[in-house]
Amino acid sequence: MNRARVLLADDHRLVAEGLKTILTAEFDLVGVVEDGRALIAATKTLRPDVIVSDITMPNLNGIEALEELKKIDPGVRLIFLTMHRDVIYARRALEAGAYGYVLKHSAPEELIMAVRAALEGRTFITPMLAGEVLDAMRRGPGQVVDQAASLTLRQREILRLLAEGLSAKQMAQKLNISQRTVEFHKYRMMETLGAKTSSDLIHFAIKHGIVEA
Repeated sequence: MNRARVLLADDHRLVAEGLKTILTAEFDLVGVVEDGRALIAATKTLRPDVIVSDITMPNLNGIEALEELKKIDPGVRLIFLTMHRDVIYARRALEAGAYGYVLKHSAPEELIMAVRAALEGRTFITPMLAGEVLDAMRRGPGQVVDQAASLTLRQREILRLLAEGLSAKQMAQKLNISQRTVEFHKYRMMETLGAKTSSDLIHFAIKHGIVEA
């Protein structure tokens, strides 16, 4: 019996090594990539049965990459394995067509269950977030619940890096975008949230659970 073919996308090499051990015990791991554009290219070439991907990656983030893949192959099956507990991320991932949403600190068994569910055409959401995600989905894709919900995924990535103390130049390098783009996102966030300084943005992010205090 042939084992299911899985492609892994994660830019943290130590994390990827651990995931390789978990996945190869059950599936045929056909490749490992480290950014969104490489994920798209590898999917076209390797044709995996299921993709396991992080959200925050250079070039394109995981959700952006999934949206591009869906245009190429609407049947692509991708599971997000991420540190983001924010329901907004999970909701947007599922709206983009993800087959699963699993947290990195969850038990390894959850990831295996999610891959098996995707192979069967089912969606798996980590139990820790399932109730909140379903409530958010019922509210509909167009409804903004609060200011935090109005932020884009890229803006949230920049907020997290800002809270880590990275400069605009360092954020641009990490996300593989221009420094001007980083500054533009910061300006838009300050305009949207009524913030006057970077410290105001960080306080907002902590208050709304986007970053931990």
